[in-house]
Amino acid sequence: MKIACAGSVGRDHLMTFPGKFTDSLVAGSLDKVSLSFLVDGLDIRRGGTAANIAFGLGALGLDPLLIASVGTDWADYDSWLKRHGVETCYVKISKELLTASFMVTTDQDLNQIASFFPGAMSEAREIELPAIIEKSGKFDLLIISPDDPEAMISHSEYARTLGIPFVADPSQQLARMDGESIKLLIEGADYLFLNEYELALTIQKTGWSDAEIFNKVKVRVITLGSRGALVEEHGKDSIEVGVPKEIAKLDPTGVGDCFRAGFVSGLAWGLGHERCAQIGSMLATFCIETKGTQEYRFTKDEFIARFTEAYGVQAANEIGRKIEPRLAS
Repeated sequence: MKIACAGSVGRDHLMTFPGKFTDSLVAGSLDKVSLSFLVDGLDIRRGGTAANIAFGLGALGLDPLLIASVGTDWADYDSWLKRHGVETCYVKISKELLTASFMVTTDQDLNQIASFFPGAMSEAREIELPAIIEKSGKFDLLIISPDDPEAMISHSEYARTLGIPFVADPSQQLARMDGESIKLLIEGADYLFLNEYELALTIQKTGWSDAEIFNKVKVRVITLGSRGALVEEHGKDSIEVGVPKEIAKLDPTGVGDCFRAGFVSGLAWGLGHERCAQIGSMLATFCIETKGTQEYRFTKDEFIARFTEAYGVQAANEIGRKIEPRLAS
């Protein structure tokens, strides 16, 4: 299955605050917030939604193609992704700008305050999918994750025109996009990924009801945080999947991207949606146990053992014949 991941590539600046953000918020004064948090730690890691998803697919043994705009500082990141099975030959490299930067502070309750500077990502609108497809061949699935908004809309329009099944994953860009842009992105998607808050925001911005949003796509996947995920498909019963027990909760950054990577891996292996969501939840658990979005490691035996504990022997047997993790460091 030829899978293309379109979206951001970035450098993550991960900071930790030892208290709670809510302790510094004053009721009645939220219209004039001016706060500074002294953080305990700073880690700079590889990130970006498309890169995280592509890395996760590669970690599970697939060979995704990355479609993104990156900066002049791309070389080491490029080498890293290639070692983990990601095809990067169609990445656009800016002649002047640096790769995008994501800055996030996480408090002791795993709440986050973040900012994103697009840098070279702003040139993603110059990427033409037909030119890539002419060289690479037609994709079996295109994942459209947060990116330059014009690029996201362009990719979805090309996918509809060319008959390419696509995943709409607006997530962080919902705050930036207006209702009409969101409609253009998600309509006709084979899969729509949102969390609960993003669903509410999509309803607010588009003016569509919950049911209308569902009717615009074939399958809708709602992530529920620590409660797992809900998969809704027309004409079928909804599927609810819980999350495996984590060893530790170190950092939630990138957990959603890992869930998407695991889910899509299941699709590539021809598995049903319940197994897809379970694989996504397992990969997301490995992610939350590490600092950084691409730092998790596991062997096939480790993955299967924990998957068995969470979802049972039959489920583990089904995925055990498919998964072939890459363990390059």
